[in-house]
Amino acid sequence: MMDKFNLSAGAARRRIGGFTLLELLVVIVIIGMLVGYVGPKYFKQVGKSQITVVRDQLHAFGQALDQYRLDTGHYPTTQQGMAALMEKPANETKWDGPYLKKAVPVDPWGTPYVYKQPGDHGEYDLISYGKDGVPGGTGEDADLGSWE
Repeated sequence: MMDKFNLSAGAARRRIGGFTLLELLVVIVIIGMLVGYVGPKYFKQVGKSQITVVRDQLHAFGQALDQYRLDTGHYPTTQQGMAALMEKPANETKWDGPYLKKAVPVDPWGTPYVYKQPGDHGEYDLISYGKDGVPGGTGEDADLGSWE
C-alpha cells in the first residue's frame, strides 16, 4: 500500500511540473492573436516615421540649399544637383561649402531624392517619390516635396 501511495504521489508531481500539449497550443494561439492585432499597428507607425524622416531631411537639404544660394547668389543647377552641396562645382568662385556634414542619403525606401532647378513649385524642387519610388500615389506611396 505504501508503494501505491508513493507511486501516485510521484505521478502527481510529474504532472504538476509540466504543461500539456493542449495548454501549450492555447498559449501559442493567444500569442498569435496578439501578434495579429499589434503587428499591423506597429508597421503603420513605421510608415509614419519614414514619412517624418523624409520631411525632416527635405527641410535640412532646403536649409543647405539656401546657404549655398546666399554664398553663390543662385541655387545649384539640376545638372550639378545636390552634389554641389558637398563638392565645389568647377565654375563656382564664391562656393564656401561643404553645406552638409555628410553626403545626401537616399530616402528611407532606398530611392535617391530628386532635385530640379528651376522647380515646378518654386525656385527648386526636392522630391521623394514615396515607398513605391514612382511619381504619384497615395498613403505611403505619395510623393513628398520641399514645397509642402
